[in-house]
Amino acid sequence: MSVLTIAKLAQAGGVGVETVRYYQRRGLMNEPDRPMGAGLAGGVRRYGDDDVRRLRFIKTAQTAGFTLEEIGDLLALDATDDRPRAHAIARERIVALDAKIAELQTARAALVRLADRCASSGSGPCPILTAFESPPDAASPER
Repeated sequence: MSVLTIAKLAQAGGVGVETVRYYQRRGLMNEPDRPMGAGLAGGVRRYGDDDVRRLRFIKTAQTAGFTLEEIGDLLALDATDDRPRAHAIARERIVALDAKIAELQTARAALVRLADRCASSGSGPCPILTAFESPPDAASPER
């Protein structure tokens, strides 16, 4: 088992120290007690592999679009057998991600049209507004 300072925990999780402290204030991460004693270990909180795993989960869940509140719910569910609730939360996020992917694909198609139209006309301004107004051309290649 690793024994890490908060700085090493943050580094292992790919976040800053203040982010770890914020997660602690939000109740998403545990805040270990400060050990008493002399020397280098006295007064410095230590974190382990489970803390790294939890921090990485939080970061990954945020990337998937979960709010911190939803992440807290998922972390609470991790300690229970409420599989239907965990399944429902995951399905809701999948639906939201699918909608976002469709939105991004539409934006990408508009940018492809813009790039194609700007490259095909040798004079005058690029048709920026019309590229975003037009529906995607079936014959236009998606890059």
